[in-house]
Amino acid sequence: MVTIRIPTPLRGLTKGQSDITATGPTVRDLLEDAGKQYDGLRPQILDASGEVRRFVNIFLNNEDIRSHAGLATSVKDGDVLEILPAVAGGATFAELKSQLKKEISEITATDLFNVCKGAVLPSAPNESVKPAVAGATAIDVRTDEEWAQGYIPGAIHIDRGYLEIKVESLVPDKSKRIVCYCAGGTRSLLAAKALKTLGYQQVESLIGGFDGWKEAGLPFVQPVILSESQRRRYLRHLSIPEVGEEGQVKLLAARVLCIGAGGLGCPTALYLAAAGVGTLGIVDDDLVDESNLQRQILHTTARVGTPKTDSARIAIEALNPDVKVVEHKTRLNSENVIDIFSQYDFIVDGSDNFPTRYLVNDACVQLKKPCIHGSIYRFEGQLTVFWPGRGPCYRCLYPTPPPPEFAPSCAEAGVLGVLPGVIGILEAVETVKIILGRGEPLVGRLVRYDALKAEFRELKISADPTCAYCAPGVIFPGLIDYEQFCGTR
Repeated sequence: MVTIRIPTPLRGLTKGQSDITATGPTVRDLLEDAGKQYDGLRPQILDASGEVRRFVNIFLNNEDIRSHAGLATSVKDGDVLEILPAVAGGATFAELKSQLKKEISEITATDLFNVCKGAVLPSAPNESVKPAVAGATAIDVRTDEEWAQGYIPGAIHIDRGYLEIKVESLVPDKSKRIVCYCAGGTRSLLAAKALKTLGYQQVESLIGGFDGWKEAGLPFVQPVILSESQRRRYLRHLSIPEVGEEGQVKLLAARVLCIGAGGLGCPTALYLAAAGVGTLGIVDDDLVDESNLQRQILHTTARVGTPKTDSARIAIEALNPDVKVVEHKTRLNSENVIDIFSQYDFIVDGSDNFPTRYLVNDACVQLKKPCIHGSIYRFEGQLTVFWPGRGPCYRCLYPTPPPPEFAPSCAEAGVLGVLPGVIGILEAVETVKIILGRGEPLVGRLVRYDALKAEFRELKISADPTCAYCAPGVIFPGLIDYEQFCGTR
């Protein structure tokens, strides 16, 4: 068994491997064996007559084979064969590029755009981007620095040096149409060849690359660039393909409103801040009380008697200076709820009374904003997502609030101190999923958690076709302040 060292220009043909092994009694036999293992490798080393190409040198154990018997030089197990092509000067590169153009289909920027007229640029950083190529995947093989200058909407970024390593995890379907592009259309040819070698069946290269796309006046995305400090802070997010830099930018651009800085609002806000949600609004008109400290983890003994929004802001800013905390030191009512909610993209309901829950639901229905809803009672918790137009609203489950005697608050009924942490963190998880556009949010599904049994159960919930607030075609009946009808703390 002999080791053959593959130079960088040819590693696309060996699935990114720098060293391969082959067998045979002579150098020629080794190269023939390697050519059988890796399609396209032999023509890069030997010409049609079977001789070493004039721009390639071959060394056996660090000695030029021309000083021995050339291709007929004998080899033995443990020997090392090194291939050294010319990497500067036009002949090698031009010949390789000419060969690639015969093997790889190419597409112009205009033709590509005509194929993907259904694609759209995001109007806001937290909106999902449709793929640039209808029914296909665009892969940008440029460096991080080039990507930062802009990219085709919906493209997947894989640096050419990591293409063979990462592509199968990011694009597992090898029958899918792929369009590779670089800056000018050359590296993308090499990338496309590598993908074909890996078994991808429909691979094309963009003529003129990203430069040609821009020169054609076609739309592109200008990414927000993370600072070095942010890259260190969110390193574990950046290493997850489902988040990555694009997802982290979405989180930093997101505006989330937390209803309450109490048992549920505290863990939710804390983890959203840690995740890098850029703007966190907090609505609460209460002061920190010593009885809150058993479960409301944003607050401390030293801050007893201070407004909860102040206490929450101090804790969040100490954790993550990237996060802007907006305080709303008020109780929600029908006069201020629309103005406050209009400033945010996502609403997280951590309220502990029915008047607020109904008001939050109704305002979200009117503004068509997703509401991540949680509730707790003694040893039990519930979690769901009410998303207007996609699933039921709170009134689909409970059209009207219960009378006071059937609706004790947490202060009256009590709650296990650690329980809000479970439900609040799950609210944070659902919020992050929705911001990233990943996974399946709990729309039309309600999760119940029984802490005493350590049991999660999922219930399917449906939209009420007669709901007075969210049913198709109904006229929104208006906002209601329920304080006069049901019990509050």
